[in-house]
Amino acid sequence: MNSGGDQPGTPWDATHITEMCARRAEWLRGEGHSADVVMSSRVRLARNLDGMMFMPKADRAQRERVLERCRAAILESDLAPRMLWVDLHETGKAERLLLVERQLISRSLARGKQPGGAGSKDEPRGVAVGLPDEQFSIMVNEEDHVRIQAMRSGLCLAEAAEHASAIDDQLDRRLGYAFNDRFGYLTACPTNLGTGARFSVMLHLPALKLTSEIDKVKHAAEDMGLAVRGFYGEGSEAFGDFYQISNQVTLGRSESDLLATMQREIVPKVVEYERRARDVMLNSRRRSTEDKVFRGLGLLRAARLLSVEEAMNGLSIVRLGVQLGLVHDVDLEAITRLILRIQNAHLDVTSPGPKNPAARSGARADLVRRTLSATPGE
Repeated sequence: MNSGGDQPGTPWDATHITEMCARRAEWLRGEGHSADVVMSSRVRLARNLDGMMFMPKADRAQRERVLERCRAAILESDLAPRMLWVDLHETGKAERLLLVERQLISRSLARGKQPGGAGSKDEPRGVAVGLPDEQFSIMVNEEDHVRIQAMRSGLCLAEAAEHASAIDDQLDRRLGYAFNDRFGYLTACPTNLGTGARFSVMLHLPALKLTSEIDKVKHAAEDMGLAVRGFYGEGSEAFGDFYQISNQVTLGRSESDLLATMQREIVPKVVEYERRARDVMLNSRRRSTEDKVFRGLGLLRAARLLSVEEAMNGLSIVRLGVQLGLVHDVDLEAITRLILRIQNAHLDVTSPGPKNPAARSGARADLVRRTLSATPGE
């Protein structure tokens, strides 16, 4: 898949999928401010079309009209040359899961289910994916008619917000959003009323977990009106000590206020706590820390079967070991690439043979072992 050869709206085929799997996603570049702790920043805007029923109340004919209008507006915008459109109801489960793993669509959009369980796998829905670096995606017919998200590596919420806002302005001119002078942008869920903006960061917090401080961070975040979720967002587990932190309520607060609070106050404080915990592990618990790191590395280099959870937990502790200067023959890029490549859909695309849990466990272990033994110093 490339920005020069693809035509917007071209059917998503095997070539696109293979090329996507071969690339690093923007949110996993491992670069940017505070990238040792902050894996990525994401800004999401929830919007609905004026005069159209919200998704949970719309019938199928209405949802089809929303999709048609949004698809046309996106493909007619200046974004078209730099993106690929995917009709999700015409793709297979594995392809949809691949987009979930790359954080380009939500799990609910992949399933086609609306809040309350309505909907099915052939629900009319789609996504526009930014090319070539996947810095943005536009989900259509998720919980809201339109959900724009922009992503950056490291702590970079301001740049992501600027990008999301530019996309938002283009689509607003073509679609016309539901807006109220008192409540702001109207959304299917009341918590998104107002700006409709969700600012989130994905954090790697292994030291806080190992020093039993992570619950304090979670409770403090919740007290400040923040949501703490797992690797794939709402309802997911924190595999590999990766956590997503985001604002929960938008009504009554401006985008600039939400952005400043997250970028300058909340996230830097969590980064400080994690780095402090890493110092404690290195200086006061060095032997036990080394033991955890090298046990994890030994497992990854020796295992013949690995589940996603085992691989993610192992990569997490090895990533910590590299950043603490304990591991010298593994580079961070190898680890960040593996975080995606060990996921089920990525394995199904890149590994020959049967597609079942046992086969995936073997292919996953082979990939991890081959990658980590091929890094400098081996």
